[in-house]
Amino acid sequence: MNAKEALLAHPSLAALWDFQEAAGQPRVAQGPHPYVLEEMAGEIARAEDGVLGPYSAEFALGQWLRASRPEAPALNIGGPEARLTVAAWVKRHRKPLMTRNGNPDGARFKECEFIAGIWNETGEKRQYGMFLNLGIWDSREQLGGHVSAIGGPTPGHRFCMDASIGQTPLPEDEWLFLAITYDGLYARSYVNGRLDSRPERNPYYYPGGLYDGGPDGADFTVGAVDRLHSIGNFFVGRIGGLAVFDRALTQEELLSLYSRR
Repeated sequence: MNAKEALLAHPSLAALWDFQEAAGQPRVAQGPHPYVLEEMAGEIARAEDGVLGPYSAEFALGQWLRASRPEAPALNIGGPEARLTVAAWVKRHRKPLMTRNGNPDGARFKECEFIAGIWNETGEKRQYGMFLNLGIWDSREQLGGHVSAIGGPTPGHRFCMDASIGQTPLPEDEWLFLAITYDGLYARSYVNGRLDSRPERNPYYYPGGLYDGGPDGADFTVGAVDRLHSIGNFFVGRIGGLAVFDRALTQEELLSLYSRR
């Protein structure tokens, strides 16, 4: 059984996208819920370099996908009993450095990158999200699993600071199997099937569940988030597969999926 077959056979799978569609076509999930991801900023190219098939989606800077909240209810994982896994095969590319507020004389930095989840910072409707290069808690270039039970910033901070953040800087131009999980008590981040352990940060203790925005909550997005009244935190690179589960998968399960590629 290959990775795609194992994913589709998993009893906790909510949706799986394999990104085999051509540019300009909606990306339709396989599994229990055939949710559609729509292109939101031009056609996303199809690269002849895949994981769950011969192709993957090539995200240029500024491109992203969305499944609207009313049309993807099983991805609205929130409330005190929330449990989940988001898993993705990604090949990140070098992202251009930016300056704050477009100031050409300001210090240059690399903005964080969003892979997938329900995370709206403008409307304070954060639930869960897979990020790269969060840049909080002395981190750079690692995988981060953001979680929020309140939707807004962490009390006492400008932004949400609650995340499982790994130890290992992630390489560019190399296929990686990334996963974030939440089991009701801990958020965890895994790289290539293994917990990327870091004291106090991964696993990250966060009891109490996840925010439930109800019918007015945020959409599920891939490749970007609604941030500070505009779309940002763009991912640059290829995504060869994306799966959401309604349970926190174990390291053994994630290792099994990684080994089947």
